[in-house]
Amino acid sequence: MRQLCDFEAIREGSYDLNRIAQMMHDAGVPPGVFNVVNGAVDVVNALVDHPDVKAFTFVGSTPVAKLLSLRCRAIPKKALCLGGAKNHLVVLPDADIEMTTGDIINSFAGSAGQRCMAASVMLVVGEQKACLDRLCEKTGAIKAGQGAGECPPVIDEAAVTRITRYINEAEKAGAKILVDGRTWTGSANGGKGFWVGPTIIHHSSHTDAAMKEEIFGPVLSVYICKDRDEAISIENSSPFGNAASIYTSVGQNADWFTKRFDAAMIGVNIGVPVPREPFAFGGWNDSKFGDMDITADGGIEFFTKRRKITTKWVPQQGGSVVDSSFIR
Repeated sequence: MRQLCDFEAIREGSYDLNRIAQMMHDAGVPPGVFNVVNGAVDVVNALVDHPDVKAFTFVGSTPVAKLLSLRCRAIPKKALCLGGAKNHLVVLPDADIEMTTGDIINSFAGSAGQRCMAASVMLVVGEQKACLDRLCEKTGAIKAGQGAGECPPVIDEAAVTRITRYINEAEKAGAKILVDGRTWTGSANGGKGFWVGPTIIHHSSHTDAAMKEEIFGPVLSVYICKDRDEAISIENSSPFGNAASIYTSVGQNADWFTKRFDAAMIGVNIGVPVPREPFAFGGWNDSKFGDMDITADGGIEFFTKRRKITTKWVPQQGGSVVDSSFIR
């Protein structure tokens, strides 16, 4: 495995897919097993429509995922298309503050929020000033960088524009910016790269765009719920269904929420509830278009075809069933 891929170097960002492909080739992986094809709409459509492509997978925005899924099914062709997400974390008054705030920061600011399982909305049941104060204190201390505990840059200038637009619009609508990551834009890392710092927005309305739409950046929307029913109602109203988590120290509370969350991957005191092997990764609703999950048994079922062989043998007429010349 080390010969095929230097995973530490990839984590540090020094390799791209082309480099990985070259390393696989150098390691002796046969041509055609792993390919990198660059292109836009025309290339994607060609892959979908080509008769030699038996199954198609996609990860991206929900509108494109849905469109590609429908195109594949019309052929028909197996398709598994993963879309957007809006992951909710519910915090109850009995949650451990240190563990909760640390987990939530890692979830929404880790990888600069550019992952489908990143926390996006924090639903606080009841007034929890101590928890919010500690969350803001820890978030405000995060530095720009790509090391442990730091917040890395976002992918490009378009991402900076999109993320800051959501923050600006929320502020204009009356939300309070508790931690403002816009100060990083143009100044972090000596002005090199594309930066938006970890941002916490305290909303007074759960209908704000930042509360409902995928931002894909290090932004956490916070909303105070009057009770657990309001919290579950807000989570259930989201069209997405990747992840949801409950923070509590009481098992009965965890059980109540895990049975009612409308998401495929659930966490209890876990900020990024990616299931452990051998359980499959995959969302619900507008986060996934397809019949199976992308990994584990679901992935095996998707990427393979079952062959069923039924046999029945009849003794040869006029001769021995077993040819003794083959017996040693």
